[in-house]
Amino acid sequence: MTVITKKPEVLAPGGTLEKLKTAIFYGADAVYIGGEAYGLRTRAGNFDYTDMQEGVDYAHAYGAKVYVATNMMTHEGDEAGAGDFFRTIRDIGVDAVIISDPALMTICASDAPGLEMHLSTQQSAVNYETLNFWKDFGLTRCVLGREVSMEEMNEIRAKTDVEIEAFIHGAMCISYSGRCTLSNHMANRDANRGGCSQSCRWHYGLFEMDEPGEHQSITEAGTEPFSMSAVDLSMIHHIPDLVNSGIDSLKIEGRMKSIHYVSTVSNVYRKAIDSYCADPENYILKQEWVDELWKVAQRELSTGFFYNEPTENEQLFGQRRKIPQYAFVGQVLEYDQDSQIAVIQQRNNFGVGDELEFYGPGMRHHQEQLHSLWDEQGKPIVRAPHALQIVRMKVTQPVKPNDMIRKRK
Repeated sequence: MTVITKKPEVLAPGGTLEKLKTAIFYGADAVYIGGEAYGLRTRAGNFDYTDMQEGVDYAHAYGAKVYVATNMMTHEGDEAGAGDFFRTIRDIGVDAVIISDPALMTICASDAPGLEMHLSTQQSAVNYETLNFWKDFGLTRCVLGREVSMEEMNEIRAKTDVEIEAFIHGAMCISYSGRCTLSNHMANRDANRGGCSQSCRWHYGLFEMDEPGEHQSITEAGTEPFSMSAVDLSMIHHIPDLVNSGIDSLKIEGRMKSIHYVSTVSNVYRKAIDSYCADPENYILKQEWVDELWKVAQRELSTGFFYNEPTENEQLFGQRRKIPQYAFVGQVLEYDQDSQIAVIQQRNNFGVGDELEFYGPGMRHHQEQLHSLWDEQGKPIVRAPHALQIVRMKVTQPVKPNDMIRKRK
């Protein structure tokens, strides 16, 4: 008989205040965000102190936690102001910082005592001795490098009591846990100080040099250009292994992804983990959960390094394999049960005649064809083409505020 001793935390990305609230509403136990300094996602919608306070208050009201990524590698001068930053976010109520540079750790420990520190995956922790080292340094949790196998993770869990966090869904880096300078050389943007241009995901031609100055393409006709880009990670098929490993936190990548992505992935993993923990002996992975993840997938999916070394099948070159694609078209703002009218904020063009899918927390779903649509003044319209346009529609089944709407492309 399988006994579940610990239900792991579902940790989702909160790239903006809207995404933070969406992740928690759709089941995340915790979110990770970026402040206006010291993080690795300068192009994400990073939080100023006011938004951070609102996000923390919202999360704590739902019993969720907020972690702030401060995982840049600091050069001389980059650490200026860090003490004030850490003190401020501690006083706001942030639950922990995700950190990689010992200089920032030292500043955080001395200037903001009581603020918990988690080791970033940027430090490439891949063995239990490393986790114990960082425990002695004062860190309470370590985010494992993405290169750790399931077998190694089980051994690490058995030999340390440090909390363990691991990525289980989202984009993979082609380099060793983000230790890459391609962006520095090719775009003059420092990947390890927040400016990665994702050069690995550019399209490249592959050429063979005959004589100096002469070359010919050897990329096959009709294929995608050669690249060094990894497919995305997905561990939805292996929830029992993750839970039984004793891991503390299951991390979803994607601070720069949409609320469509954040809501869908959080929803699926919440449902799967709750289902397994409630009845492990009779747990069955439902195909509808897998199908749901494919509705927001932008690349093919694999299990990364968890069970074997990735091969050419886990890289994006050659003929691109087809995947289903859906468009996120709107979010429910209000619903009147008597009139069956829903107020919608448009996110992509949609209109009368479209087959729409509504979904909400707990994997609520229904589909229906749109027959009636009105603008904000009550005038009948055929399509909603304008970004963030407020429209009204008749629905055949009840919906709730913050439900999402998508359609097949």
